[in-house]
Amino acid sequence: MKESQGKTVYLRDYREPDYLIDETELDVRLFEDHTLVRARLRLRRNPEGQGAGAPLVLDGRHLELLELKLDGALLPPERYEVSAEQLLIAQVPEIFTLESLVRIHPENNTTLDGLYKSRVMFCTQCEAEGFRKITYYLDRPDVLSSFTTRVEADKARYPVLLSNGNPIARGELPDGRHFVTWQDPFRKPCYLFALVAGDLQAVRDSFITQSGRVIELYLYVETKDLDKCEFAMGSLKRAMRWDEEVYGREYDLDIFMIVAVDDFNMGAMENKGLNIFNSSCVLANPATTTDFSFQRIESIVAHEYFHNWSGNRVTCRDWFQLSLKEGFTVFRDAEFSADMGSRAVNRIEDVGFLRTVQFAEDAGPMAHSVRPESYMEISNFYTVTIYEKGSEVVRMMANLLGPQKFRAATDLYFARFDGQAVTTEDFVRCMEEISGMDLTQFRRWYTQAGTPRLTVKREYDAKNREYLLTVSQETPATPRQPHKEPFFIPLTVALLDAKGKELPLQLGGNDTVSSSKVLQVTEATQTFRFTNIPEQPVPSLLRGFSAPVKLSCDFSREELMFLMSHDGDGFVRWEAGQQLALQVFDDGLAAWREGKEYAIDQRLVQAYRDVLRASLEQPDIDKAMIANLILLPSEAYIAEQMTVVEVEGIHRVRESLRRQLAQALLGELSAVYQANLNDAPYEYAAEPVAKRALKNTALNYLMTLQSPEWFAAARRQFEQANNMTDESAALRAFINNPCAANAALRDELVERFYQKWKHETLVVEQWLSMQSAAPVADNLPRIQALIRHEAFDLRNPNKVRSVIGAFCNSNAVGFHAADGSGYAFLGDYVIELNQLNPQIASRQLTPLTRWRRYDAARQALMKAQLQRIMAQPELSADVYEVLSKSLQE
Repeated sequence: MKESQGKTVYLRDYREPDYLIDETELDVRLFEDHTLVRARLRLRRNPEGQGAGAPLVLDGRHLELLELKLDGALLPPERYEVSAEQLLIAQVPEIFTLESLVRIHPENNTTLDGLYKSRVMFCTQCEAEGFRKITYYLDRPDVLSSFTTRVEADKARYPVLLSNGNPIARGELPDGRHFVTWQDPFRKPCYLFALVAGDLQAVRDSFITQSGRVIELYLYVETKDLDKCEFAMGSLKRAMRWDEEVYGREYDLDIFMIVAVDDFNMGAMENKGLNIFNSSCVLANPATTTDFSFQRIESIVAHEYFHNWSGNRVTCRDWFQLSLKEGFTVFRDAEFSADMGSRAVNRIEDVGFLRTVQFAEDAGPMAHSVRPESYMEISNFYTVTIYEKGSEVVRMMANLLGPQKFRAATDLYFARFDGQAVTTEDFVRCMEEISGMDLTQFRRWYTQAGTPRLTVKREYDAKNREYLLTVSQETPATPRQPHKEPFFIPLTVALLDAKGKELPLQLGGNDTVSSSKVLQVTEATQTFRFTNIPEQPVPSLLRGFSAPVKLSCDFSREELMFLMSHDGDGFVRWEAGQQLALQVFDDGLAAWREGKEYAIDQRLVQAYRDVLRASLEQPDIDKAMIANLILLPSEAYIAEQMTVVEVEGIHRVRESLRRQLAQALLGELSAVYQANLNDAPYEYAAEPVAKRALKNTALNYLMTLQSPEWFAAARRQFEQANNMTDESAALRAFINNPCAANAALRDELVERFYQKWKHETLVVEQWLSMQSAAPVADNLPRIQALIRHEAFDLRNPNKVRSVIGAFCNSNAVGFHAADGSGYAFLGDYVIELNQLNPQIASRQLTPLTRWRRYDAARQALMKAQLQRIMAQPELSADVYEVLSKSLQE
């Protein structure tokens, strides 16, 4: 693709469709070397469109048109025009039926978009614009239609035939074929269409709704995966009950189905009544699944189910409104996960991901607002900004309104817009209508890109018993948005006395007294004056991470230790530990730059010691929280604090701090490890999960000592583990340890693990990822060996993410090797993936797009790879968009 061929779509150009599709009837006939799709569409001119003279223009790609009829009459070729992306009929009636027959080739579709073959089954992925690869259609989210789908295939190979809605007919056909017809009574955009055909087994269950209706639940998997369905089914039922209790949303069909697919570009898809899942996001078994994966599966199952209302019953008008469904649903699934486990730990994990991944996106060439103004390829905008930052925007509104008013506002939203395609503006207006608040300035969260930076200064006036917080906000320029207006930032604060108790807070004489306040930061700089403060307090700022911002305050290390020990807000406790560790890291980095040895600040050691001892002395303490409190900031988060990323310095200083902490806290870490050993049968529940997390965090520190004692302990854990969490944690501890004395044992255990689990696809993907993400230098030869390994397949997105993605995104010191070999490696595979699967290719590019963050030598090497890829003769729109924005001066 040349630059002139890049077509940009703008929000400002949105207009209503000229035609609407009231009914869609599909007849899909699956064969091994082709598929025939007959579509019968009942259309009418849209009174809101551009008028009677508008031609009918349908989207279509890679379709071979065999037949076209208008109101039953065959159309001759001179009556229509077919191009690479459209079917145009110049003259059509006001109301009419259009029937088309096309031939497609899902068996050759490596993009995994539209209808394609995943090993032994046919399946679909139609969001965002995949349906146009199945048949000619108005492939846009604001065209809603009822669907009746007949699926036909060879019965021996594909005994299970699924689509949206309820089955209304089935039958046997000549030549060993059969069919099933499905009818979805709810109007939906075509991106929610789904079809699956395969030799699948069903795990069945049922759910009784709050009104007494019985919903039949089905989880379809290949026979090999029947032992991995119980947890996902339980997660689905918990999500259904939670959505009834918290949002009053009852499921609307009589049947709900999930299908596990090995080859899938995304995590899962919320197609109406027939959710298609990446196998890694739904299959779980204690022997093969880690605690983290159990948690992830529960969250994703809930997320896709919640979409039934926030995305399906009420959908988005256009793709610029993507966060209307995704941001809202991420917020809903985050609250569900918090209710299922530790709210503080879930919040910390969500914030950690946002601050390392989304903040980096805000600071890069692909920065965009939660509601983007333009795009070239919509698949590039399924981003952490749309999802996670979009969720934070909803969270801010929920906190501003409070639980009761937010529930009332969402009730209004669902009632008013049921069966419609709407905008983020419609959602915000419901918040305003119920609360009486003016959210005009708040809307900038949807329109302005970038991460606001808050600077907080404090002053205590002992004479007048007043405490002043002066808050300044500033948002750096982002591409195409050089100037930013002030955001409306809810800043939740408390003030702690010398014993850690929250002081009563009052802003002025007429303000109500409370233990915490949500400060509404709306100006570039403003001061908040608290009255009747009897002593110099320590401020607890940004409680619960009340806004997606970067915050700086001149805390002393003693104050950070105090907050880490005393604050009642889990996020602030964790953040205090992170900031204390960052200050200590900065000291170490300064010494490293000068070639000096650095002894760790004992205040950080003491803070961690206090936390570890508390876990030993207080039996009811949240051990998952303890595990998070003693984790140093990640290399990725440290890099985000730098103007120019110092790759070697970050890695070496952080590893030095880990070793020094392990040496200083050997007694406590050993005691914690021993105290949390447990040979009881595996259970995925809050307490055992927390104990495993703390035990394995301690083991990771102890392995840095490179002593035979802890190598033996890790090996013992590896060999005796009765669950994948402990087995993989022990193996990862060896893989992440570059000690030469450990190399032979490490290689032995790596091979043993593979031979034991090579028939379990999801475990093999984990095995690939552990080796690829290991934060050790000079491991590119190992990555290249994995590419050649029998377990790797470049056509499978999970395998690509497990090797190429894990290496380039998680092993900074390896990927950013000074000779540029890591960059060339990524460039080679992006070029190859561009031909196979453009969506996956464009997503792998992200590490190279941040070339401006590095030193001049690395900048030149990274930019050279971007230019090399750009020079390829046939670039997909996905890859071209990322490259062009990354290279833009």
